[in-house]
Amino acid sequence: MNLVEGFFLALEGIWSNKLRSFLTMLGITIGIAAVITVVAVGEGGRAVLMQEMEKIGSNLFAVYIPWNSSQMPRENELTLEDVTAIKELVPAVKYLAPSSFNQANISSGRKEKAVTVQGTTADYGPLRNVETLHGRFLTSADVAAARPAVVIDEKLAAELFRSGDAVGQKVLLKGTSAVIVGVAKAESSFLSGGDQTSTVYIPITYWQQLFPHRPINQLEGQAASKDQVDPAMKLAARILERRHNAAPGRYQTMSMEQQMAVANRVTGILTLIIGAIAAISLFVGGIGVMNIMLVSVTERTREIGIRMALGARRRDIMGQFLVEAITISVVGGVLGMLIGAGGALAIAHFAHWPPLISGSTVAIAFTFSTAVGLFFGLYPANKAARLDPIEALRYE
Repeated sequence: MNLVEGFFLALEGIWSNKLRSFLTMLGITIGIAAVITVVAVGEGGRAVLMQEMEKIGSNLFAVYIPWNSSQMPRENELTLEDVTAIKELVPAVKYLAPSSFNQANISSGRKEKAVTVQGTTADYGPLRNVETLHGRFLTSADVAAARPAVVIDEKLAAELFRSGDAVGQKVLLKGTSAVIVGVAKAESSFLSGGDQTSTVYIPITYWQQLFPHRPINQLEGQAASKDQVDPAMKLAARILERRHNAAPGRYQTMSMEQQMAVANRVTGILTLIIGAIAAISLFVGGIGVMNIMLVSVTERTREIGIRMALGARRRDIMGQFLVEAITISVVGGVLGMLIGAGGALAIAHFAHWPPLISGSTVAIAFTFSTAVGLFFGLYPANKAARLDPIEALRYE
């Protein structure tokens, strides 16, 4: 019996038991669809994450004191003088800004909102590509004079002022009067989420007045080029160690490239784990294939005996049932690929990211579904081939 003849015999056997065959295929279909959907959505999400981090800037870095160290950060371990010294001694540093955060309420009239208050300097605007829609960002003069100047985002401006014209308006920030000097574009990225708290920017010197005895959290910098990031941030850390007589390793560094590598590795592992869990349903589907083939062998025992009596060899009988099991798995796999691709497209549409259905994923899914049919169809096919022809002809 050749392969083509075996394929048509398999289709005939499947068609004669349509419902049973469909239910058997369903396990394979669900397994393949789940794997393709999870992998495609995971890869799409990872691609968007990498794009968003690239938009922030691949030549960014931060110098900070880890909070889990044996010695908690002190107020004077990161200062504005440190920023000036590093910018003078490290030509590769294009921008460098201190960054400190705290929560507070900002109010105008009867309207009050909880916000994240970030103290920084003029360098932070170009460093983080803060787009100012109205007014201006913070200036060096604001920092030098510790002016109560505030830059808010457009979302907060619309919430506090009905007209949306916020520049020049006065607000109360932690009980002190401040003037809005600029309105920045609100963040609307995959990383920022949908309902994030608004951030208001104020001069770091004014921030230190509002939150006395609180240390500067970190220094954020941008190197002149991507290949200068690593030497620039390491040299900045050594300068800080010398200036503060700190032990080696007291000041930690992290670049955007390192963050992207970590994020890429984590999302890859998560996609692999969830894909492996989804693939368990393929094992269940394979058991269903084995079960239905064993039933088929039992039902067709007399047919097997007649074929053997007419000259069919054991390998012909084995090939017939093996091809039938593989056909069931492959047809179920193809249906699973179509459903999985559709599911990935639907999820990606609502999540607003592109699904990445690679050819390798489809090829692996197709190969895996074929392997499931081969593995779980081998035992029933072998059982059919080992039937005694005389006993098979007597079977009722």
